[in-house]
Amino acid sequence: QPGPLLFKERPEFVWGLIASMYTGNILGVVMVLAFVPFFAAILRIPFAILTPVIVVVCAVGSYAVHSNMIDIWYMVIFGLVGYVFKKLDYPLAPLVLALVLGDLAENALRQSLIMSQGSLAIFVTRPIAGAITAVALLFFALPVLTPWWRRLRGAVVPAQGAS
Repeated sequence: QPGPLLFKERPEFVWGLIASMYTGNILGVVMVLAFVPFFAAILRIPFAILTPVIVVVCAVGSYAVHSNMIDIWYMVIFGLVGYVFKKLDYPLAPLVLALVLGDLAENALRQSLIMSQGSLAIFVTRPIAGAITAVALLFFALPVLTPWWRRLRGAVVPAQGAS
């Protein structure tokens, strides 16, 4: 059982795990150094040939997860969303973050609402949850409040897109 007493109860397991990490890192370095010429050769392949290969490998990987065609459609849709984001100079990090953390956040929200029997008050009545909610609301409101605050203080608000 993992936990705080793991080092005391099963030291042979812990040190074996640490030794396997060292071994894995050493083998990883050796493999990377051995395959550097291969990776460099891949960079010489024309983009027009490499792109379809990457798309096919991604599609096979998407399909392999659940053996369902809808996963390939998800891949295509989110690929198009990423392309639009890139064309509009929108950072891709928020999209990736949303895709990775969205499911976890949704499950945590559902669990919180079940614990509170559907009441949203759970997000403001507990001290830590209230502080996190207040900070999140402040960050959402900052883009709107900053120009308003500057106008109130008499400062000049720079125009959007001006350098």
